[in-house]
Amino acid sequence: MPTQRIDADTKGCEPMVATSRKTHGPGLARIPDQPLPGTPRELFDSLPPLPGLRTEIIDGRLIVSPVGTPEHARAAMRLFRAFIPLMDERGWEGFSGNVDVCIDGSRDPLEPDFVIAPFDCPRWGERELFSSGLMLVAEVVSKGSAEDDRGKKPAIYAKGGVPVFLLVDPLTTPASVTVYSDPKEGQYQVTSTVPFGREILVPHPIGCTLDTSVFEKVV
Repeated sequence: MPTQRIDADTKGCEPMVATSRKTHGPGLARIPDQPLPGTPRELFDSLPPLPGLRTEIIDGRLIVSPVGTPEHARAAMRLFRAFIPLMDERGWEGFSGNVDVCIDGSRDPLEPDFVIAPFDCPRWGERELFSSGLMLVAEVVSKGSAEDDRGKKPAIYAKGGVPVFLLVDPLTTPASVTVYSDPKEGQYQVTSTVPFGREILVPHPIGCTLDTSVFEKVV
């Protein structure tokens, strides 16, 4: 989809850019006696509910994009189902594209395709789970998100203290799954990649083997 850029001048700061992967959307109007948002986070917090859209801040950019295709959703749900026995055993909870994550430090919000968290995971506000309290975060790569999912999000999640980041990438040749683990100094120290159809170890604190053949017929 084409990308729309909206430059918003704010008092006392450089112009910030909101990037939309939709060609249209609701406009922002000044509320009398209320200053315009001065940071991407303030702009995010000022947005009304946007049903059917995914809103994140990545590298200082407010990204508003459509929800994924049915194939994208199937991959996320297959991942969810694969981890159900482990989550039930450990007393953890899983969320698939319906919860936001607040990155510790930057406070930037992201909306991963799949999250495993303890029942009492700390929150930022009512909706956002703190990244450092999570067990695992996963993203399913799509054409519109490929650059950010592959190039930006590993470092973002590592800086936020997420112990394991799992990237399902149906757009590579061959399609693959990569597991990032052991975050230190803003980078994951260990990575492992396998093509769809092979097993891959998902290390501590997950500690299990994932059969990636679950993705072969859904993406």
